[in-house]
Amino acid sequence: MSTSKFIRKVSNSLSWCQAKASTSRDRSGKVEEIDYYSPPAPFANNPAPLANHSGITRVIRDLPPAHYSFKVESFTIFAETGLEEKFESGVFEAGGYKWRLLLYPKGNKKSNGGDCISLYLQIAETEKLPPAWEVNVSFRLFVFDQIRDKYLTIEDAGAVKRFHQMKTEWGFDQLLFLEAFNDPSNGYLVDDSCVFGAEVFVIEQTRKLECLSLINQPHGNPITFKIEKFSKLDEEKYDSRLQTVAELKWRIRVYPNGTGRAKGTALSLYLGFYKQSDVPSGRSLYVKFKLCLMDQIGSNYKKITGMAWFTANKCSGYSHFESLENLRIASKGFLLNDALTVQAEIILLSNFKCFS
Repeated sequence: MSTSKFIRKVSNSLSWCQAKASTSRDRSGKVEEIDYYSPPAPFANNPAPLANHSGITRVIRDLPPAHYSFKVESFTIFAETGLEEKFESGVFEAGGYKWRLLLYPKGNKKSNGGDCISLYLQIAETEKLPPAWEVNVSFRLFVFDQIRDKYLTIEDAGAVKRFHQMKTEWGFDQLLFLEAFNDPSNGYLVDDSCVFGAEVFVIEQTRKLECLSLINQPHGNPITFKIEKFSKLDEEKYDSRLQTVAELKWRIRVYPNGTGRAKGTALSLYLGFYKQSDVPSGRSLYVKFKLCLMDQIGSNYKKITGMAWFTANKCSGYSHFESLENLRIASKGFLLNDALTVQAEIILLSNFKCFS
């Protein structure tokens, strides 16, 4: 029988499995755990019915799989044909993604599954997923005990599996030893039919990744502000035009007659950026900066370097940057033709990038 006919036959049998499962629900939810090394009474005739792996949990429960059941009839015939190493189930949906089961009736010998049943969960229709897709999943696989009307549940306890382009399937190389699976008293293979199942729980990506870096000497420096007719200024403060440095809009603020404690005695000079929405996540910015009062006849500039956390509602600088007395001394070159020039340079700037 071809694989496609096999899948159709299995699909036709699913309604049988689901109908039987719905009539056998135990609302009490009582769970029996199977010890790794000492099988319980139902398996007394077989000293080692289960293949044991570190970290793998096997539990017997009453409830059928929530998402998918997969019945195989004439199992022995399929297993002995030798035509197929593995069989694929039909596609089912869980957590917004498409999945299928991969069954190796004689074990996946490439992964140490010889003498065992191997069963895997594979993500399907990946060509419809976006580039660089990634799906994190917690899942369980099932084998139905048709004699006791119970489900053997197998899962990698506490493990979340990451499905991506390079890893599209996860599961169990040694789900059950073939000797135990084929033993009629265990109830897994009855009248040459068996039932497997799956529950798939997708873990939604809500994490946020943030990267902090420092930009040294960012592009756009320096910011220059020339103020003419200085002696005739009558406003408390003056702002430069906005200038872009490191993709943020900055400005210089000058108080010609000082502000705060320096009011009436000194020139006050500050640096600030324009709006908080330009900053990722509304964060403050750590900035190392230099403010400079230009000497327009020589090179005796007045420079002060500072460091501060910037927000859009706060400028950082110095209220007593230069005394008004020194400012008016012609030989210092700060005022030339009643014009004053100041500069700001951003030396170092914190940069936050967020990734979802």
